[in-house]
Amino acid sequence: MNQDVVIVGGGPAGLSAALTLGRGRKKVLLCDSGAPRNAAADEVHNFVTRDGTPPREFRRIAREQLGAYPSVSLRDAAVVDVVREGELLRVRTDDGAEHLTRRVLLTVGVVDEVPDIPGARGLWGHSIAQCPYCHGWEVRGLPWGVLAPSAKLAEWALLLTGWTDDVIVFSEGADLPPDVVARLSQARVRVEPRRIRRLLGETHLEAVELEDGARLARRMLFMHPRQRPAPLVERLGLALDEQGFVRVDEQKQSSMPGVHVAGDAATPLQAAIVASSAGMMAAALLNHALTVEAALQGGPSTRPGAARP
Repeated sequence: MNQDVVIVGGGPAGLSAALTLGRGRKKVLLCDSGAPRNAAADEVHNFVTRDGTPPREFRRIAREQLGAYPSVSLRDAAVVDVVREGELLRVRTDDGAEHLTRRVLLTVGVVDEVPDIPGARGLWGHSIAQCPYCHGWEVRGLPWGVLAPSAKLAEWALLLTGWTDDVIVFSEGADLPPDVVARLSQARVRVEPRRIRRLLGETHLEAVELEDGARLARRMLFMHPRQRPAPLVERLGLALDEQGFVRVDEQKQSSMPGVHVAGDAATPLQAAIVASSAGMMAAALLNHALTVEAALQGGPSTRPGAARP
């Protein structure tokens, strides 16, 4: 049987979309590769009712709740291709299965390109992060650093003084504008021009070692790493905006007809609760379009799960 929507990605955006479409009595298949972007994080934060929940537990609870909707099914597989066949889309997964669907909703996030600094990869998601609202409270008042080789990122350090009064901007040799340096100095934020050689610490950051061997004790390092589209987005050749995110219209449809996108893949405003909201909104738009389409075509008035005991 054809699906109404195949959702690609089982993070907050995809799970929220599946819930919304399930409650709209749409036949939904959610495909999850099992490699969430926040896998390295200890906990999800700034998400009301789920603050402090480990990412794995967050997904378990969501999947359990989706079980109440018989029109929603889950498949632990990665989608490797989407091709159009007439008015439908054929979705192929890495386990060899194929599914026909009326629409596809991509909630695949982005790929973070963590800087090639020794020690950074192992600390990513623990002592290295990009969102103080998600990771700041637990290390409040401790020594922080900001990797900021540009004026815009250096100015961002001013925000971080809301969590700690000990902030160092690591400019990686970049010449920051004098007015930016003056503003940072006024806020008692130090600028360190020497390049970082490596980051020290096993499970949590302990110090930043500079190019001359000097070590500065730091417990948290914030940065905005480069991000690139997920492999499936690149494979499908979806149009990107000037910031490198998938370009979508007001219906969240991408440049490929029938393929919609929600969550981190389509916006620089990234947090679990923001992605969840984006997934719900995209699903509501899809549900409206599919319902009206079926009604005007004289389709069935009920869907799986219509009966209530």
